[in-house]
Amino acid sequence: MKKRFHKVHIEISNICNLQCSFCPAVLRDNKMMDLDLFRDTVKQVAPLTELICFHLMGDPLVHPQLEQMMDICDEYDANVFLVTNGVLLRPQKYELMLHPRFFQVNFSLHSFFDNFPDKDPTNYLERIFGYAERALQERPELYLNFRLWNLNDPLGSQTPNTHMLERICERFEFDAPTELDVRKKKSVNIKGRLYLHFDTEFVWPSLDLPVLGTAGRCYGLSSHFGVLVDGTVVPCCLDKEAAIPLGNVKNASILDILGSRRAQDIIKGFKQKQLVENLCQRCQYIERFA
Repeated sequence: MKKRFHKVHIEISNICNLQCSFCPAVLRDNKMMDLDLFRDTVKQVAPLTELICFHLMGDPLVHPQLEQMMDICDEYDANVFLVTNGVLLRPQKYELMLHPRFFQVNFSLHSFFDNFPDKDPTNYLERIFGYAERALQERPELYLNFRLWNLNDPLGSQTPNTHMLERICERFEFDAPTELDVRKKKSVNIKGRLYLHFDTEFVWPSLDLPVLGTAGRCYGLSSHFGVLVDGTVVPCCLDKEAAIPLGNVKNASILDILGSRRAQDIIKGFKQKQLVENLCQRCQYIERFA
């Protein structure tokens, strides 16, 4: 039976080891989710969602209790989607990252040169490539994405990203596409379930931005929602500062929060192509659904 949501984003940490130019800084206090809150959240969302995503802001590999969190997901039959820049990946973590509950692991390779423009990426790529090769052998059902989001140039004619692409092609004996329209297709298969993933930059929504319009729709609260590191439930994976707090799992059940008047008004608005929340009216990403 299909579950109500495709993904629920559980922000296990809002701390990142990098600060990319395309990713806004977190204004909230730095925090890591404790295991009790994580367990309670997973227990509630596991029956509702196909995947739990260990990300809204921050990098999941920062969390020192990632292994225990994976065991909790296993306990509640919850599959995991993980997004990381991969800088903290080490061979001693390969076993954990091959945990049977991982459904998909994405590596944001474009973050490396954005933070280290003059650094040789060889050691960084070797660790990620080594993990990918083990995954292809030991977890062939695991989806892997090498993300090369090259701002307004998805094929990466910018020199650093071209270099990344060349290294991937050489290692996995793959011919890169000569052209790609990311509006129609974002992913290209390398081998097995390993993919290249291209996309372009977008502006994160903020209450400080001008209103773009009041008409539009979104998949927030229909395909996904988020739980921030302190337990605050938000309707969308782009609500990084809890501009639309629907409730907190410490004080109410997730089903009650999703059934609240504010949440239902948002859902009703999207169905009628109306943006009822101030943040949604300032969201550039919604234009992709037009």
